[in-house]
Amino acid sequence: MAQQLTSPRISISRVRIPYFSVLGVFVIIVLFSFLWRPLNLGRTTYVPLTPQAETTVLDQHLVLGGTRVDIVDDKAKSQQATESSDIPEDNIDKDELDDIIDDKDNSVQYTIVRGDTLHDVLVRYNVNRNDIYQLTTQYKQLANLRIGQQVSWTTDDDHNLQSFSWTISTNNIRFYERSGNSFVESSETTEGVSQNITVQGEIKSNFVVDARRSGLTSREINIITKALQWRLDFRKLQIGDKFIVLLSREMHGKRSVNSQLLGVRIKNGSKDYYAILADDGKYYDINGGSLSQSFLRYPLVRQSPVSSGFNPRRLNPVTGIVAPHNGVDFAVSRGTSVLSVGDGEVVMAKYSDSAGNYIAIRHGRQYMTQYMHLDKILVKPGQQVKRGDKIALSGNTGRSTGPHLHFELHINNRPVNPLTASLPISEGLTGKSKAAFIANVKDIKSQLSL
Repeated sequence: MAQQLTSPRISISRVRIPYFSVLGVFVIIVLFSFLWRPLNLGRTTYVPLTPQAETTVLDQHLVLGGTRVDIVDDKAKSQQATESSDIPEDNIDKDELDDIIDDKDNSVQYTIVRGDTLHDVLVRYNVNRNDIYQLTTQYKQLANLRIGQQVSWTTDDDHNLQSFSWTISTNNIRFYERSGNSFVESSETTEGVSQNITVQGEIKSNFVVDARRSGLTSREINIITKALQWRLDFRKLQIGDKFIVLLSREMHGKRSVNSQLLGVRIKNGSKDYYAILADDGKYYDINGGSLSQSFLRYPLVRQSPVSSGFNPRRLNPVTGIVAPHNGVDFAVSRGTSVLSVGDGEVVMAKYSDSAGNYIAIRHGRQYMTQYMHLDKILVKPGQQVKRGDKIALSGNTGRSTGPHLHFELHINNRPVNPLTASLPISEGLTGKSKAAFIANVKDIKSQLSL
């Protein structure tokens, strides 16, 4: 009988022990999850690469009421930012055509977007600031620009504003013409008349200069060079080559307010290059084929983890200073193959104290990619590369805290997030869209005879 009474007690004790064990494990897990923090690269300790970087922050301080206050002057901030940035010390030369267009961008047509003010827009295009002040002060109504409205202006070679137009609606346009040191306002309240015109010329020096001489605006020249950027290297046009452009211009009296490029033909030696506008607003060759090229989204054979993303206001893990991170860092081991994301020309391949071994590739006229902290460079400046070509091996050179690949994409000379940016797609027209396009080409092509 005693055995029968003690036996249950023993079994109950054996049952309770696992519960206490489970409870203890649970408490440990809760405490661990509460106290533990994942590794944050932005909070890691930086071991300076030079003695100066170490003493800049640590040796300058005051003790106030027992509290240490570090002093970092502007010079120190500038030095640290340079020593830890991914921005190469060397400036990459702009495309020759960009230089010419930007230097004498005498005629500009612009569509207002959210956040624009007239002052900011004109400053962005390097218009004389005194003229901007005079115009906006004299005519306060110019503060009422609305999203979607179009403005256009012309300047002289010294960027002095000569004329300005504001398209409020299709039958309400205001013009501002320079008169001495001020501007005179006039308005046009009748509907504009669209006219198709052809402009043609011959290469005597370079395309931009000769196209402008023939009567094309900087905006129209930009559209042409970008439409054909993947098919034709405009720098290699020869003296005697010819071009003809079909435009639709909205005329108010003798003034051209808006223009649309309908088609262009450029004769380079024995070859003809066409760009024809389709109903979808894009340009295609005369057979409806795409004039673009496709890009790879990643400069690697395999998609790799991102250790630091694109961030215009990133807290730099090296300096502790808020500064833009203009690219994406891929966590790859040293010696990983790096690929060109598109066809292009290598414009830089060298060593930089900050970026280490790095490569810059220009793709057409709108796009540029940069690859930094490389272990080995496999291409040379001036070399033409194709999409997917192996151009380097990743590494840990320059101002870098570990092996990785820093990759940047610039569109129209501005850094963008390469993982989310809209990239060109090489797709031609098909089906009914292609049939309608081909039918329209016959009419346009007949107007582009040289």
